[in-house]
Amino acid sequence: MADYDLPGDTPQGWHALPRRILPLLLAILLIGSLGALLYNASNASRDHAQALAEQQNSFEVIALARGFEARVARAEVTLARYVISLDPDTGRLFQDQWRGAASQLKALSYATRDSDWQHGNVAALRHAYVARGKTLNAIGLRTTYDQKMAALASFHQAGKSQDLRRITALLDLVIQAENDRLRERSLAVTLAGDRSEWVGKTSRLVGLAMLVCILFGVWFARNAYHERRSARRLAEVESERADRMEAAVAARTAELSDAYHQLKQESAERAAAQDHLRQMQKMDAVGQLTGGIAHDFNNMLAVVVGGLELARRKMRTKPEDATRHIDNAMEGANRAAALTRRLLAFARSEPLLPSAVDPDALLSGMADLIDRTIGDQIIVRFAQGAGGWRIFVDQHQMENAILNLCVNARDAMDGRGQMTLSTGQAILSDGEVGECMAGDYVTLTVADDGCGMAPDVLARVFEPFFTTKPVGKGTGLGLSQIFGFVRQCGGDIRIDSVPGGGTSVHLYLPRSMQMQDGADMQGDLTQAPVEQPPTRILVVEDDPRVLNQTMAALGELGHLPIACDHPAKAARLLAAHSDIGMILSDVLMPDMTGPEMIKALPARFRHLPVLFVTGYTGDANDSADFEGHEILRKPYTLAALGQALATTLSESRRPGTVAAAE
Repeated sequence: MADYDLPGDTPQGWHALPRRILPLLLAILLIGSLGALLYNASNASRDHAQALAEQQNSFEVIALARGFEARVARAEVTLARYVISLDPDTGRLFQDQWRGAASQLKALSYATRDSDWQHGNVAALRHAYVARGKTLNAIGLRTTYDQKMAALASFHQAGKSQDLRRITALLDLVIQAENDRLRERSLAVTLAGDRSEWVGKTSRLVGLAMLVCILFGVWFARNAYHERRSARRLAEVESERADRMEAAVAARTAELSDAYHQLKQESAERAAAQDHLRQMQKMDAVGQLTGGIAHDFNNMLAVVVGGLELARRKMRTKPEDATRHIDNAMEGANRAAALTRRLLAFARSEPLLPSAVDPDALLSGMADLIDRTIGDQIIVRFAQGAGGWRIFVDQHQMENAILNLCVNARDAMDGRGQMTLSTGQAILSDGEVGECMAGDYVTLTVADDGCGMAPDVLARVFEPFFTTKPVGKGTGLGLSQIFGFVRQCGGDIRIDSVPGGGTSVHLYLPRSMQMQDGADMQGDLTQAPVEQPPTRILVVEDDPRVLNQTMAALGELGHLPIACDHPAKAARLLAAHSDIGMILSDVLMPDMTGPEMIKALPARFRHLPVLFVTGYTGDANDSADFEGHEILRKPYTLAALGQALATTLSESRRPGTVAAAE
């Protein structure tokens, strides 16, 4: 039988078998290793990209939160400027900035749509923003309708409101949450990067090792051990490097956090310094204003007190002298009332009472007053060129404005020189002079040959409390009052001045097509009040002195007054006296106002005519609370009281009024 030699039957075959199987095993190992490396590389790249995207989203959320906070702050600063300057452009800028903050908040909501941990914070921030917007819009509306002092008070209160602090706290929560998340994402980015780097390097090392194994086979087995040791040492080095990088990232994050807190602290300190500066400026302005008003009121009170004292002394011995002293006291009281009206008009708390006025006749009637005011050393010239054109203004406020300009001109000429008051006609195009719209205008100019003004002074003349006069000589309210009055009348002011060459102040007032009613008004004032039959009148007044004076005045006019010293007692007195035919009430009283008292009365008393008496009307004349009832302003004369009573009772007896009451 023949013998066949099989490969495995010989020692060489058994040794060759591992050499034939080894390449196959190495190829399988190489393919498996490459597949695993590719899979790990793909996962590492995906994890790294995802970590970077989440990190970028956190930075975007933080930037949006900061941007929203900055926009809200800029909008509130713009609103403060609007409340102070009353500039409509500034008001519109505030609206734009506030809408920009809404857009920023919308972007923040979109950026956190996938962040469940931020949904509650963003929703609360949106509600706080809406509440803050209502508060600021209310302040803007007050400012738009010339309620400057009320707007300033509301803005001051708004600065302390809870919604502002809530917005800040919610923003801090959003940013803190994103910072915490950012640290986690930064660590994830670092680890993913290290993993990708490790996979890349390992791929190269394994590929090199596999290539060497294929080329050298078994001969590389001994060196493989050394390669593995080298790989372990390299892994340790990379691990140390990763630790160092992680420590560096943590240190950098801490530096950024410290810098953020330092910036926030500096911002808070800067805001506190600005608030302190505003308070100092406000107190300085109040001090200047208080000094000037106290001086004027002391002079007027001296006239009133002195006149009454002299009248009491002369009452029995020389009645004619007593009458003269009483007249002087009345003049002083009227001057005090006029000063109060000027202050209320400056604060935009007293409404104007406009009528059609002939400016030429107005200047002619003021000639003697101007001469007495500015002195004999100044030559006054009048140039009347209005040509019958009339203006629709409050005559008393117009006279005050002209007199104020004349006093400024006198001071500029140091009591000696020439002053010209002139009127004229002007046809303006839109925006030709300030904010005047196109149309016919009456010009009123006060010109002097005094010292004039430098450009820097001219740029600030309309600022409240700005004055170049020494302390105690002026409050800096004159030109700002005139500016506000002319703007309320729909006109504007232009000032031409040259240092050493004099100053000309031009008032542009819209032409009124109404007929002049000054003569009729004068006639009404000089006539006796319309006589009315004696009427039982309920007098509601919390001040006992004013109540006694009002009771005496009504008795002098022939009426039958009933005293009520608290508005809560009015309904009980009306029920006890069924013959009461009218209610005379103060406006501002404890517990409830006059209009609130009238609204609270039972329905059977609502038909009674009502006359409100107040010394501070504010915006009440435009309010629906008064329901169209007559209003008499304090202080008033006996004739003015009689005229107001006659008007109120006459209107209540009209057929339409009675029918409405029934």
